Amino acid sequence: MDNVEVLFSIIIPFKTISNFLEETLTYINKLAFRKFEVILLPDSKITLSTENYKYPLKIIPTGEVSPAVKRDIGAKHAKGRFLAFIDDDAYPAHDWLDVAYDIFSSRPEVSAIGGPAITPPSDSLWAKVSGAVFLSRFSGGFPERYWPIPPERFVDDWPSVNFIVRKKIFDEIGGFKSEYWPGEDTYFCREIIKRNGKILYSPKLIVWHHRRSTFRKHLRQIGNYALHRGYFAKKFPENSRKLKFFIPSIWACSSILSLAFLKKAKIFPLSLHSIYAVNLMLAVNDIRKKAGWKIALLSPLYIVPTHYWYGIKFVQGFFKKNLKSRLGR
Repeated sequence: MDNVEVLFSIIIPFKTISNFLEETLTYINKLAFRKFEVILLPDSKITLSTENYKYPLKIIPTGEVSPAVKRDIGAKHAKGRFLAFIDDDAYPAHDWLDVAYDIFSSRPEVSAIGGPAITPPSDSLWAKVSGAVFLSRFSGGFPERYWPIPPERFVDDWPSVNFIVRKKIFDEIGGFKSEYWPGEDTYFCREIIKRNGKILYSPKLIVWHHRRSTFRKHLRQIGNYALHRGYFAKKFPENSRKLKFFIPSIWACSSILSLAFLKKAKIFPLSLHSIYAVNLMLAVNDIRKKAGWKIALLSPLYIVPTHYWYGIKFVQGFFKKNLKSRLGR
């Protein structure tokens, strides 16, 4: 396997070995495009039965560092012309690299590619409900990140769970080189755009990504992303200062303030919550089309608190003077 031509280096940062990681490696084994290597980046040394995997495999312990640092370490050891980033709780479609290679080969102007990360059918009920929050633009804002929605188009930000970039571009930028997590992918995409690079969204570039299994874990993840997005909206406006990022905060603050008007002006809070109710119904209908009635009817139990919590944490992040990311350990 040392003589195999390597075009793609698949880079996977994680803490320690898990059932999800084993699943990821198994699906990578099924990829149709075979000119790749896999670089695993655990915190400490792990033992893996490498004979089960028919591809070059490198295991590089990194210590307890952020995923951004791990990815940069992996890139330094990569032989491929393209760096394919995926999480250890995600797995690719069989044609993942075929789609990427076709795009990079035919479109030299494309610096990087991103695709949807779909909730796996094997996820638990509440994990599917967690994922359903993001399936509608009325509830999550970016459904194309979680469901294959045509057409192809250029974007200015994409999550690293399903993100492939030309190594030449990655090296020119200097890698993620980010103290932030989550949000290191947003920062990196900003650097691509600043250099007039292009990031293409392709609905055909598919991975499946496991969702948070409990409500508490769901809100923790949402809070972390909202805190960083709020801070980025202030510090890195190029791809974070968009109206849709502010909407949950506008809703949460307006909803809370409306309680003070209940006695003096009942029309205002009634109108506000009526508009929200209509949007919620539209979201449920969107989710029904993708995930079925059961998940759709349960989704408001997650959508409403998600909007409030995101809105509050976004404001907190926006007004922070400095933001120090945690590893979530």
